[in-house]
Amino acid sequence: MSNYLKKLMVKPDSKIRLKHFDPGYHGKHESRKSALPEIEENRQKMEALQYLMYAENKHSLLIVLQGLDAAGKDGVVRHVLTGMNPSGCVSVNFKQPTAKELAHDFLWRVHPLVPGKGSVTIFNRSHYEDVLVARVHGLVPEEVWSKRYDQINDFEQLISTENNTTILKFFLHISKDEQLARFNKRLDDPARQWKISESDYKERDYWGDYTEAFEDVLTKTSTEHAPWFIIPSNHKWFRDLSISQIITRTMEEMNMQLLKPTVNLAEIRREYRQAADEEKSGRKKH
Repeated sequence: MSNYLKKLMVKPDSKIRLKHFDPGYHGKHESRKSALPEIEENRQKMEALQYLMYAENKHSLLIVLQGLDAAGKDGVVRHVLTGMNPSGCVSVNFKQPTAKELAHDFLWRVHPLVPGKGSVTIFNRSHYEDVLVARVHGLVPEEVWSKRYDQINDFEQLISTENNTTILKFFLHISKDEQLARFNKRLDDPARQWKISESDYKERDYWGDYTEAFEDVLTKTSTEHAPWFIIPSNHKWFRDLSISQIITRTMEEMNMQLLKPTVNLAEIRREYRQAADEEKSGRKKH
């Protein structure tokens, strides 16, 4: 079995050029049917591991999803993370900043949404928009966005160190042709037409600019405590397979343990037997 945790990770200090990464890569599997048993096994493991994380209440997990339009961020939330219990898992969508948010530093709106101990949080888009969209469209000058890489690294170091948060960041890598094909499917599928935006095709004009921006993000902000993974995503099933495996193996490496009960089990068992006997006796009287 391929180890995508190692194979797809962006090593710190790597110089990334996306042209060297094949978005159509699909590993040993040739089809969704072939990959599905492994995906399902990973889902079941994630469900059990999330329960363990919630019960232990010592670790937390932040999953960051970034990619161009139609890369599959919503699909990952829907297909990969669907097995997680909503009581300990939340998905956050970052939209255009409000006037109140713009009156603060760019990380002000992010910090309250990171996971607390025992929880999993998914960022569907994230604080990285402030070095992607903000850069490509000139929303802030270069002297501002160019400093944000270090600020992001410091922020992620803080939550990793102070709150025992494991951070996994996934860049969903698709080709320009694949994006256009997915746009076409949206046009023909009433269930997907709500996703169509007037900006979809306009943003394609900035494909090269976004590529450069993503390359700088991957190069400058993949760290030991918050690594990036370049996920080939032309094949949706391989996207799901690789991400589910990376999350599962990362959670397994946390070595989480169920806490020992804080009550006197012998006394609780005695009280249970007493209650059960009384219930049984009461039924006989009736």
